Amino acid sequence: MTTTLDIQRRSLEDPTEVREFEKGRIDLVVLGDTLFGRAVFQPGWRWSDHVKPLAGTASCEFLHRAYIASGTLHVRMDNGTEVDLVAGDVATISPGHDGWVVGDEPCVMYDFGGEDQDYAKPAE
Repeated sequence: MTTTLDIQRRSLEDPTEVREFEKGRIDLVVLGDTLFGRAVFQPGWRWSDHVKPLAGTASCEFLHRAYIASGTLHVRMDNGTEVDLVAGDVATISPGHDGWVVGDEPCVMYDFGGEDQDYAKPAE
């Protein structure tokens, strides 16, 4: 039996791609089929106002595996469940949600998103 070990590496300071949208941006690193992102959402950012027009869906349809580094992100699921995610929180957010920044501090969120490489990319 042969096992191949591999290490892939890239810095978020030199991202594979940067996606900017009103009141926010996401720096993406793609390693094989894995996407890792650092999102910075400014005060006043709301998914339904600033990303929905790009996504073309009623709500965010991506699974997020997130770490909140700073700020507060309020998330409302399509079923009505709501929660504030604050600095230090680790969370999974299922598809079917809206989210927005609470307060006057930017929300910095790190997202280990698997294969969801179309987040905040204009719908075709």
